[in-house]
Amino acid sequence: MVKIGNIELGEFPLLLAPMEDVSDPPFRQVCKENGADMMYTEFVSSEGLIRDAWKSKQKLDIFPYERPIGIQLFGSDVETMAECTKIAAAVNPDLIDINYGCPVKKVACKGAGAGLLQDIPRMVEMTKAVVDATDLPVTVKTRLGWNDQTKNIEEVAERLQDVGIKALTIHGRTRAQLYKGEADWTLIGKIKNNPRIQIPIFGNGDIDSPEKALEYKNRYGVDGHMIGRAAIGYPWIFNEIKHYFATGEHLPPPTIRQRVKATKDHLQFSIEWKNERQGVLEMRRHYANYFRGLPHFKEYRMRLVQSLDPEELFSILDEVLKEFDGYFLQSKHTKVEYAGID
Repeated sequence: MVKIGNIELGEFPLLLAPMEDVSDPPFRQVCKENGADMMYTEFVSSEGLIRDAWKSKQKLDIFPYERPIGIQLFGSDVETMAECTKIAAAVNPDLIDINYGCPVKKVACKGAGAGLLQDIPRMVEMTKAVVDATDLPVTVKTRLGWNDQTKNIEEVAERLQDVGIKALTIHGRTRAQLYKGEADWTLIGKIKNNPRIQIPIFGNGDIDSPEKALEYKNRYGVDGHMIGRAAIGYPWIFNEIKHYFATGEHLPPPTIRQRVKATKDHLQFSIEWKNERQGVLEMRRHYANYFRGLPHFKEYRMRLVQSLDPEELFSILDEVLKEFDGYFLQSKHTKVEYAGID
């Protein structure tokens, strides 16, 4: 049984990664319904929380169906991170997660996110301040290092465990790699097999199929996988992996009917959580992903991203179902096969 503090997550949990502009409550609900064992909010700016910024505060919205759920925080100032930890803990998440992995320039080059990988003593100081500011379990997500010359994750893992974190997720790339190239899980496995490490170690990076999930589970011995980009437009990946682990067989791929339903649910949740206009606008980034590989979908996508009327959007999705029911997509990455239904 994998545990983070007193949170029981099963034998090999699958975690939904925190992704900016993606991992909001509507997306999380669709993923939870399809097998995600634990989820995280989009990363929340400590400076934004201290300033009482509306966008940062909205990211603290969590709902009963999401549990267990962690709020992920990022920042560059130790005292500010400690203070915003108290604000985040007040909304009663299951844990607090610290982002030491975000590689984007506006975060990392300002001494937050992956930027802390260039200053390990400050990272340790900040982590201890967050741990001391809350009774909730504190976890960390980070990368192998700043670049190929400074892969310091082994030192980081031991030192962060020593100041009290309860789990560590490692993305198998450096900050310099961003999301390019192939994730290297070698050091992740080495940390998991370090006898000094007693906390759960979760691997992250390039898990996009049941086969790879099983291969990396067996090869590197991690306690669970965190899945990010592969779940965008394809929340079924969580249950597909679980079924493959249990049986060695693949679940049938989601039908067009299932894809349309998930898209409608996601849209409805988005409208209910935010407001009609904002919910419609923010859903636009998801349509192409839910129907990736569907032939001649561009016309429908253009109509979906141009409309502001929810009723019209649901009607267009009904048209997609009528037009394509009978096609099936093997996965989010493969070409469409025609099932022979007119």
